[in-house]
Amino acid sequence: MEKEPELQNENPDPHETFLRLWMQHEPELRAFVRACCPRAQEVDDVMQEVSIAALRKFSTLDDHSAFGAWACLISRYELLSARRRFARDRLVLAEDIVELITDEGAQELPLRQRQLRALDQCINKLPPERRKLALAAYAKGTTIRELASQLKRTEGSLYQLLSRIRKELYHCMQSTLPGTEA
Repeated sequence: MEKEPELQNENPDPHETFLRLWMQHEPELRAFVRACCPRAQEVDDVMQEVSIAALRKFSTLDDHSAFGAWACLISRYELLSARRRFARDRLVLAEDIVELITDEGAQELPLRQRQLRALDQCINKLPPERRKLALAAYAKGTTIRELASQLKRTEGSLYQLLSRIRKELYHCMQSTLPGTEA
């Protein structure tokens, strides 16, 4: 994750500023929402509502460095709203549990940002072939079966190789972020 880029002029376009901040924080916000929603479609729906609400309220945010925590708060309210909409579904978390998860998620946001930066660094340290394979294996819509076929490998050997790559990344993360759970 990169720091917020410095803006060229004194009156930057607020929509551009919002978009830059949204792109910077969207992965951890999505992970935060995913922890509270059982289905991917619900995550997408909530994220859409969060982005719309955040854009509408962006002019009220004075400190752009607080965007992540601010967007988490918006996510919390959108999650509660979604919970009410889906209240008839058996897989909906109780409101107090959603509040507990969202409070904890907001507190952990700085750690998650450091972890994502460390993971980016560790991925970049992988040999090019392994980096390309890891990124391909976890790309949206990719299946191990298809990837194994493209690489002319068995699925089992591909799983083993990906397991070794994950272990390399885990050890790199531990050395990059000492004292935290990678």
